Amino acid sequence: MSTSLCTAADSQASAPKPATNKTETSGQSGIAAKPKAVPKVKLVDINSAKKAELKTLPGVSDAEADKIIGGRPYGSKAHLLTHNIVSAAVYDGLKGLVIAKQPTNDAGKNAELYKNKK
Repeated sequence: MSTSLCTAADSQASAPKPATNKTETSGQSGIAAKPKAVPKVKLVDINSAKKAELKTLPGVSDAEADKIIGGRPYGSKAHLLTHNIVSAAVYDGLKGLVIAKQPTNDAGKNAELYKNKK
């Protein structure tokens, strides 16, 4: 009399395999397809954005937008936190959405040339 024991390995072997997603592989070679590009988010420049644009950021109210504008220029976006412009919680929510562009050297030269032409 032989009894067969059903083990977890046996039940896994007999379980149906999930259907494969055709977008995961490219052709018959089994090479993974390139992942879809993540849509680009338009970053807000804290050194030049208007108040209305700053208020679209998560956690930024009228008061914070005014503080951001009043504290310009910023050397980096981290200055929003280190200069106590916004709280750590607000900074965590917006740090991936902002940049702090630096003026180019040509900007000053162009402004000076424009003044001299008037």
